[in-house]
Amino acid sequence: MTRFIRALILLIALAHPFAAHAESYPSRTITIVVTSAAGGITDVIARAIGQRLSAAWGQTIVIENKGGAGHSIGASAVAKAPPDGYTLMVTEAATVMIDPALHGKGKLPYDADKDFIPVSGLVRIASALLAKSSFPAHNVKELLALARQKPGTITYGTAGIGTMPHMSMVLLASMAGIKLLPVHYRGAAPALTDVLGGHIDLISMGPTIALPPVRAGKLRMLATSGPTRFAQLPDVPTVAESGIPGYEAVTWFGLFAPAGTPHEVVVKLNAEVQRILADKDFREKFLEPQLLEPMRGAPDDFAHYIATEAARWGKVIREQKLTIAN
Repeated sequence: MTRFIRALILLIALAHPFAAHAESYPSRTITIVVTSAAGGITDVIARAIGQRLSAAWGQTIVIENKGGAGHSIGASAVAKAPPDGYTLMVTEAATVMIDPALHGKGKLPYDADKDFIPVSGLVRIASALLAKSSFPAHNVKELLALARQKPGTITYGTAGIGTMPHMSMVLLASMAGIKLLPVHYRGAAPALTDVLGGHIDLISMGPTIALPPVRAGKLRMLATSGPTRFAQLPDVPTVAESGIPGYEAVTWFGLFAPAGTPHEVVVKLNAEVQRILADKDFREKFLEPQLLEPMRGAPDDFAHYIATEAARWGKVIREQKLTIAN
């Protein structure tokens, strides 16, 4: 009888190894790889979430910045990490949604579809369409009229090919049937500097950093790119209500784990992140001041959202014949 009981206990343990893993998880330091440099919005979001996870679980959360090569360095490192829940990735939408379409299948050092498990969406943010203070157009309708009068002469800055400052303007031009001239930079900050200096005309980027110069009259905010107006900016219309119905260009940031990470660990991570995003104090002190919208939902909801958005942006990339030579 004793032998039978021992065998039964062993059989149960073997049948539920992941459940036991999840119950004890986390039992040591977790590393969150950020696929961009320190100080950027991806890094800021990762550190805010990591700090809350550390407080909730009593474990150290290490943020490791592995920027470069269009997020590929950090993403490929996580793709090769042990799938045990102790190496995670926080990255922006382009890593899994836009870069694979731009580079082509097999051209990146990671497979966005096979190498990662979507754990949880973190935050979304719409862009602001910003113009230099001397720009002749004061709203989207005037911009479209000017672009049709002078095709290919209105310039806009990007943070590089395939970034949201680029893709949001590509989508705008495509839907409006106009031609704009992109000027590619190594980041949004230098592009914004040249808009402020009057060297280029426009930029589409997250509104938070632009609010001080807008309020000082050094920049003009023509519209925002979300489906609705920002509650904090009720007087600024959306692009969709300003002459391009259906236009929406929102970037997002998410948490991922290496493929093969136990499902129970993924679910536990998602539940804690969702609790953080729902916390009133976190919303009021971190999310709302930066105009960030929390992304709610289970891992499957996040995976479905990624697939839907990847299909939408992939269509834009194919139609515009955008590509990055490897």
